[in-house]
Amino acid sequence: MFCDAMETLGFVGLGAMGGRMAKRLLDAGHRVVGYNRTAAKAKWLVDAGMRLAGSPREVAGTASAVFTMVTDSEALRAIAHGPDGVLAGLVTGATWVEMSTVSPAVIRELAAEASVRGATLIDAPVSGSIATLAQGQLSFMVGGDPAALERVRRYLLAIGPTITHVGELGLAVTMKIATNMGLAVQMLAFSEAVLLAEKAGIARDRAVEALMRSVIASPMVKYRGPFVLGMPAEAWFDVPMMQKDLGLALELGRASGVPLPSAALAHEMLTAARGRGLAEHDFAVVFDVLASLAGLPPSPKADRAKDDDGPEA
Repeated sequence: MFCDAMETLGFVGLGAMGGRMAKRLLDAGHRVVGYNRTAAKAKWLVDAGMRLAGSPREVAGTASAVFTMVTDSEALRAIAHGPDGVLAGLVTGATWVEMSTVSPAVIRELAAEASVRGATLIDAPVSGSIATLAQGQLSFMVGGDPAALERVRRYLLAIGPTITHVGELGLAVTMKIATNMGLAVQMLAFSEAVLLAEKAGIARDRAVEALMRSVIASPMVKYRGPFVLGMPAEAWFDVPMMQKDLGLALELGRASGVPLPSAALAHEMLTAARGRGLAEHDFAVVFDVLASLAGLPPSPKADRAKDDDGPEA
């Protein structure tokens, strides 16, 4: 059992979100060892005091708590399994905090394997964005052993101020899938509202301003709504990532007998975005698909460098 007052924390997956989370742990004074598939992209964290490991196994072997944040179920299995994987390095008493948006079945599978090694896995996906994280307002949904959550609570609070334990293992990522489904549907509805107003003669920027001051202005609309006036250079959450989450939602809906017609439509509109060569942009680019159908101009685009680790890798 770890008892060092200055425990080492591990972080695997230092992409757009993971890297910024690791930086907040460093800023809070914690000792962090990390791994990223493309090591060069973690240099800024090394400069900030993080020690860079050569494999997920090395990270897990030195850490009392291991955080993982990768793109999908396949990527999670890749960093978990094999001689250099997290599971090979986990030590007795360690807590594995899995923050990716993946299949709940994969979470439960890996938790069983971690248990054999005397470690505990909890799922702790986040609600928020790069902007939310920068503002210190990220929130966590946690599933699994409450005692394991208490062991890592202070580390999670260094990243974001809100933690909600939703129940047994796998339910937190289920809640995250449901949440992200809502984001896509909201963005589609917001885009329709802007374009309807614009087609009637209201300037696009005025329509956005009015909607963001109206009753539909959810937190997501407030930070992503302006994207229809100009997409960011770095996608906060790109089209394939959102389609992945919508696919997970539709899969869960079929399994549980819950019809998800608006999620299915949002999924198809994002397929259209990919077909138009817009996959690398934030999923808010669904606006451009609708604008094209309405005979209106798309949103301006900023040049962006492709991040081959993905937004959560």
